[in-house]
Amino acid sequence: MDTNKILYKDLSYKIAGLAMQVHNKLGYGFLEKVYENALMVLFKREGIQAKQQAPITVYFEEEVVGEYYADILVEDKIILELKAVEEIIDAHRSQILNYLKATRLQLAIILNFGKDRLESERFIL
Repeated sequence: MDTNKILYKDLSYKIAGLAMQVHNKLGYGFLEKVYENALMVLFKREGIQAKQQAPITVYFEEEVVGEYYADILVEDKIILELKAVEEIIDAHRSQILNYLKATRLQLAIILNFGKDRLESERFIL
């Protein structure tokens, strides 16, 4: 794979732009669900297919052992994990990597609305 190529480049940039719009209009200080709902409004307006609280089944030795819920699954390609915290920590990173492993999807993005500037981290598996 070409390391200079960004996975789902156009969609990733669109998501980032819409997340910035949400952050610019709402600021920080709300619960994650408020930002999730606001992003869904913009995704719908832009014709981007997205699911809130998308179930992620976890398997162990071919047996179902649990289920997580990703905040938003965009176009069945990108997992969005929304946070409203002071900083993104390793536990958040581990959570998103586990989502990628469980789904076999390649890209996940953490969006942190908890500061005066939107923070994001991309994860590729």
